[in-house]
Amino acid sequence: MTPNQTGALLMMGAMAAFTFNDTLVKAVGDALPLSQILVLRGLVASLLIFGLARFQGSLRLSLSRRDWGLVALRCLAEAGATFCFLTALMRMPIANITAVLQMLPLTITLGAALLFQEPVGWRRMLAILAGFCGMLLIVRPGPEGFDVASLYALGAVAFVTLRDLSTRRMSAQVPSMLVTLTASLTVLAFGGVLSLGQDWQPVAVDQWVMLIAAACFIFGGYLCSVMTMRVGDVATVSPFRYSGLLWALILGWLVFGDWPDALTLLGGSLVVGAGLFTLYREHRQSRLARAANG
Repeated sequence: MTPNQTGALLMMGAMAAFTFNDTLVKAVGDALPLSQILVLRGLVASLLIFGLARFQGSLRLSLSRRDWGLVALRCLAEAGATFCFLTALMRMPIANITAVLQMLPLTITLGAALLFQEPVGWRRMLAILAGFCGMLLIVRPGPEGFDVASLYALGAVAFVTLRDLSTRRMSAQVPSMLVTLTASLTVLAFGGVLSLGQDWQPVAVDQWVMLIAAACFIFGGYLCSVMTMRVGDVATVSPFRYSGLLWALILGWLVFGDWPDALTLLGGSLVVGAGLFTLYREHRQSRLARAANG
């Protein structure tokens, strides 16, 4: 296979792994509190990530103060994103929350324009507007405003946008697996703090199996994500991120019997289409800039 084909398969593998993790967490969420899930899943996932980071020699602590500050900001954003996403996941169909998260290419583009003054043309601004319209079709605020689940979903989008923008500002000397490990440990610690005010529930054997499987899937997702960035062209591989929505539709229907209505599907299509157009325009602008610089 070509590097781009390998990268596309790895990206689809990452999205499948993350969606299977979400499905397992949602399935066990009826019996266990969220804080307990974060701790138990986080312990297994952190051990796996630590083993891989050590094997790769990524446990380098000699980073600049600026990079450590960005790593800390990313970790806090990761904890907030995980809490908001999983809270929304327990309250709404998995396909709906996954469709809302497809806003990320749009919110990251908008955030980079607002915070870092990165140029964004009118075509991409129209795509961002179309994507936000699609998001409104998915969450559909009523006369009293957004419901709690929708607010948590939008909070997850905001936190992941902050996470990814802080990641973009890190220097190339920061190992990817070190960032992943610190984020996993932060989420684990966050879950531990949350659990202090809650009573832990006994964990049945099948629940242990689902939690360990969820940790393995999230580890596999991180591993595929890191490998994706090392093969192929990012602009070619990135659109395959939307395969996660297909997995969410299939698993939501098979496991929970949920299938989005027509408006949700239309909104998801708008969000995905706007995101794909944004990725295309970014790739085109980058290619033109390289050509202009000789």
